[in-house]
Amino acid sequence: MNEKDIVLDVLTGLKSSVDSYGKMIVECCDLNLRQTFQQMRNEAEQSQYNLYKIAEKKGYYIPASKETDSEIQELKTKLTQCLTAKNGAGPIPVLK
Repeated sequence: MNEKDIVLDVLTGLKSSVDSYGKMIVECCDLNLRQTFQQMRNEAEQSQYNLYKIAEKKGYYIPASKETDSEIQELKTKLTQCLTAKNGAGPIPVLK
């Protein structure tokens, strides 16, 4: 494997770890264990971000294009509407 493949493989593994820790956190009843998982998730998130920045700098990873301010605001509005509808205040809007 070359360096690029290794970096991208580790990034994928870290993303999976963050996802798994999140699932463990929401299902954990023991407060101490929950806090341990939260710390592990935070560390994995930081490692993933640091490696992502290295990969981006080396051209190994090209992020998706940034959304415009109006697109971000539109998504925020739709998500707020979804949350409001979920709480019984109306129909759930369609996200596109």
